[in-house]
Amino acid sequence: MQATRLTLICHARTVAQKLASFPTSEPVENLQFASDMLAARFSSASRLVCGPELRTQQTAQWFGAQPQVDQALRDCDWGRWHGQSIKDLQLSEPDALQAWISDPHAAPHGGESMAQLGERVQAWLLSLQGIPGHVVAITHPFVIRAALIQVTQGAAPNAIDVEPLSALDLRFNGIWRLRLPGIDVEGAC
Repeated sequence: MQATRLTLICHARTVAQKLASFPTSEPVENLQFASDMLAARFSSASRLVCGPELRTQQTAQWFGAQPQVDQALRDCDWGRWHGQSIKDLQLSEPDALQAWISDPHAAPHGGESMAQLGERVQAWLLSLQGIPGHVVAITHPFVIRAALIQVTQGAAPNAIDVEPLSALDLRFNGIWRLRLPGIDVEGAC
């Protein structure tokens, strides 16, 4: 039986990410990227899929194949917080922001809760289990976070493979956060 391999890749940087704002339908920041490098790195993939947003589709185009748009990979629905900065919300809605951070079922913005996003991603992962081959999926940071949570299910030691010379980047800024390093767009051009 051939295994299913899934590579989740976060879309390229956007202005909203640089400004620590909830996204809108913005394009990626740098379209002069080394697309040949990405296409070669993932040329063995049997499927290329991406979310429906402009930023995921633009990033997927760098992989040299026509991506299949999958609605399950869409970004979280941020409701009325679309386009708002975290700093502004800390001032205008500190309790709502704290509720969203601390309770995965909270959706004070009127959109999708983290729990709802997790359920959507879980259903998508289940749909891939019977499909052999390598799937490359271009999506969003919160979708990738939801996938990691689904995969580890509290049994992290047995659900994580650590390859030789791999690096785990952890940052502490009030809480410990896992950082998955991306490709340096500035240095690759």
